[in-house]
Amino acid sequence: MVPINTSNGTPRSARVANALRAEDSSVRLQAALAAGTNPDPGTLETLVERCAVEPDFFVRDMLSWALTRLSPEITLPRMRQELDSGRSQARSQALHTLSKIGDGSAWAWITRDMLRDADDEVARTAWRVAVDLVPEDEKEELADELVTQLGRGDREVRLSLSRALVDLGDVSAPVLEKAAANPDSVVATHARATELLRRNPETGFDAAVEEAKRVVALGPAPAEAPAAGKDAAETAETVDAVEAAEC
Repeated sequence: MVPINTSNGTPRSARVANALRAEDSSVRLQAALAAGTNPDPGTLETLVERCAVEPDFFVRDMLSWALTRLSPEITLPRMRQELDSGRSQARSQALHTLSKIGDGSAWAWITRDMLRDADDEVARTAWRVAVDLVPEDEKEELADELVTQLGRGDREVRLSLSRALVDLGDVSAPVLEKAAANPDSVVATHARATELLRRNPETGFDAAVEEAKRVVALGPAPAEAPAAGKDAAETAETVDAVEAAEC
């Protein structure tokens, strides 16, 4: 762990900021760990500002953890402010931190614009946080909103959306059924794949997509016809019955 020397006259927040600007990501990681291990309200701005520019995923995650170690009374309002940032990483990381804090009051901050954010990473994080925080009586409305994003982005984006809709539970079924009939084959495929995952979470996403593509292209598989031998036997029984009745 990077020692934060408290014996000199430099404010602790400044020393943390200096360590978080180190070229070596392992040094920055240890600095974030140190900040969270010994939480100090004076480091709030330093941690938040670094979240917006930190290039390393693991360091960002540690920064969010360090923020959760501070009092929610000071952290939550600051996260709310970051949600309006013009920097996409700042918005995404603020959402990620809110998911770690898990305070239900933050649900009101998850807007439609966030769920439709042009930046895929922001939108993906917003979907996850929304599902975590949504009150029970607003799940249907959230499902209605999330389904508008079906077919968006690359595999990882679509997987994130499918997971969010699956995690919402049964309220997703009606909107997915409707979306499965969408004339846009990309949307219809994503909807069907998500419904397959909802019914059987053990199904792999790629396998669900391939099955959904087949159904969209060819239509549902027809019900298996009765075996020919069974048909013949039933026909013979019918003829015998008719002949017996005529005798």
